[in-house]
Amino acid sequence: MSYHFPAYMYRLRNIDRWSLMRSTARENVAEHSFQVALLAHLLCEIGNRSFGKQLNAERAVTIALFHDATEVFTGDIPTPVKHHNARLLSNFREMENIAAERLVSMVPDQLKDIYEHLLEPARQDDHHEDKLLHQYVKAADSLDAYLKCAWELTVGNREFAAAKQQLLDKLQSLQMPEVDFFLQHFAPSFEMTLDEMSKDTEE
Repeated sequence: MSYHFPAYMYRLRNIDRWSLMRSTARENVAEHSFQVALLAHLLCEIGNRSFGKQLNAERAVTIALFHDATEVFTGDIPTPVKHHNARLLSNFREMENIAAERLVSMVPDQLKDIYEHLLEPARQDDHHEDKLLHQYVKAADSLDAYLKCAWELTVGNREFAAAKQQLLDKLQSLQMPEVDFFLQHFAPSFEMTLDEMSKDTEE
């Protein structure tokens, strides 16, 4: 018997993001998932080393890699569409649940419990150890969108101006010191040219 789960995951690179926006650079769900994993790891380690927390950064990376896995079936539905009203959002969540069930069905029985926790987190026990890490992955998800907007604005694309401010407000409202640390010390580099970063490093 063949199990199609990884083959479907590879197809996330065919799902484009930001479909309603005029972008200077295309972005797909696979690369977004990698970037969110990188940011989630960094946020957790900032929390551990700078704010005395005990966060499992490696587990956060795993959660992040699968956080948009269901989009291989649903596609990337833009946030303004998804959150237009409560009924639409509820229907979309049901679509996500069905997509997650389908993906879980594509792994051998001995692996199902592993991927149920990754693909259907909303259905798991609220006290599951991953609950806190999901907050960091969500923060990393918003942070990645903010960095996309910052980069687009840097190359002169005003299409992302309002979205950048909205995402900044959202990130600041999280009141997570790790996010504030990132915005202060890491985010500015995304608005610099390669030459500017190289010069800054040399100095």
